[in-house]
Amino acid sequence: MGERDGDLARGAALLGPADIRRLAAELDLRPTKRLGQNFVHDPNTVRRIVKDAGITADDVVVEVGPGLGSLTLALLPRCHAVHAVEVDPVLARHLEHTVADRAPTLTHRLHVVQDDAVVVKAERFAEKPTALVANLPYNVSVPVVLHLLAELPTLDKALVMVQAEVADRMAAGPGSKVYGVPSVKIAWYAAAKRVATVPRTVFWPVPNVDSALVRLERREEPPGDKAQVFGLVDAAFAQRRKTLRAALAGWAGGAERAEELLTKAGVDPRARGEQLDVTDFAAIAGQL
Repeated sequence: MGERDGDLARGAALLGPADIRRLAAELDLRPTKRLGQNFVHDPNTVRRIVKDAGITADDVVVEVGPGLGSLTLALLPRCHAVHAVEVDPVLARHLEHTVADRAPTLTHRLHVVQDDAVVVKAERFAEKPTALVANLPYNVSVPVVLHLLAELPTLDKALVMVQAEVADRMAAGPGSKVYGVPSVKIAWYAAAKRVATVPRTVFWPVPNVDSALVRLERREEPPGDKAQVFGLVDAAFAQRRKTLRAALAGWAGGAERAEELLTKAGVDPRARGEQLDVTDFAAIAGQL
């Protein structure tokens, strides 16, 4: 039995390029850059995403931006439930019809949440989510991930498809040229790893950049006040070429005070933000 036959046997007929264009025509859909609408039309890509996500039959999955349902249809046979968060009301309404048509035995597993994933609240989900799997809009990918990790503490794993450059920033460690605010803030919640590159040709319309998959695994948060640490991180990277003594002067109330806090935390005042990991930032904020 091939992969396509296996999908059908489990109750889901995946969408191909012709299906995507037909659905878009039926809905008179014109994908917009504002909403980051680039729809995956390659069944092998969505199968790979689901496989790499490590989804089990017990998982309650949050999918952000399900669009026309390509990834949704691949997720439904593999998990307990999918809570699909869609901001576009037309797409949100139509997703249930697509699932009823192509996966009629799995409709009970789908819960559509019409909302903005950057602000959606935990109470919108009928069950406690355990996994995030999503093809995220490029323009809000990091804010969405950070919001959901904070709002949904039961999320213990994620696999997200984002712009390749964003993937590099999300997974970067200290010392990397692309290490910065997103890297540190995501590290507060989870260990991030870039696992694969996704070519632009699997999308419609074709974006002008490649994408990548990033795997996140929840870990224990560092001690301290998150808001205070995040404010410190923002200050440290706002002037990333300056030493921390200088970059944190405004945050700490003066360069001398910044040096004092850094020294107490065991951090060289001459260091730069790109050299510190999230526990270093937590230690500095803890001196307040």
